[in-house]
Parts: sequence; structure tokens; C-alpha cells
Amino acid sequence: MSEPKLTRREARENAFLAAFAATFEPDQGESELVLDTFALRLLKDMQTHQTELDAVIEAHLKGWTLARVPRVCLVALRLALAESLYGEEKKTAVAINEAVELVKKYGAESDYQFVNGLLGTVAREQGETPSC
Repeated sequence: MSEPKLTRREARENAFLAAFAATFEPDQGESELVLDTFALRLLKDMQTHQTELDAVIEAHLKGWTLARVPRVCLVALRLALAESLYGEEKKTAVAINEAVELVKKYGAESDYQFVNGLLGTVAREQGETPSC
């Protein structure tokens, strides 16, 4: 079987949806979503580094705990950080923009501002200059 033809945006969204679904049923196998090599790599990086990713997120929460972060935001944050910190391409601004767009689509009205702010702060600390 050949590799599915997905845009990076589609691959990120499918990885996000698969990761979000797994927060409800972690033992569930792959869903009916189409996951290409890029999406699978994002999910693997997120799973492999989840402890470190959660530590980065938690370190940037002011007066909040990880448990209070909306699930949509948490999954988007984990995926974007996995891509920007551990991914091969290191396109931080793109990862941030895509996370913001996913949260705008699937999250509450102002959740995207929280996600953008946290990811932007982490990017600046890493020496990146996010353009979002």
C-alpha cells in the first residue's frame, strides 16, 4: 500500500484528532483517520517525550495545573512542542500557527490565545522568533 497523500496541515490535524481521541480511550487502536509518515512521527514524538512536554507546559502555567488545561489545548500544545522541539524540520512558527488554527477550530472561543501565548514564550526561550 502506498503512502497517503496528505498536506502537512491535514497530517497535523489527523495526528491531533488521533491524539485527542486517545485521551479518552488510550488503548484504542488506530482510528479510521488517515495517518501518513509525518503524522505518525508527530504522534510518536509526542508519546515518547510526553513527560518532558508536560513539564515544559506546566512550567509556563501561571496559577494553573496541567489538569485544568482544556484537553483540546493540551493536545495541541503537546503536538506543537513535540514538532518544534523534537521534529526533524524545526519549523517552530509553522507548528505554532497550526496549533492555534486547530484550537480555533476545535476549542473554546479564546483558547487559541492561551495556546499561542504559551508556545510563543517557549519558542522565544529556545531562541526562536515566532512570527505568529
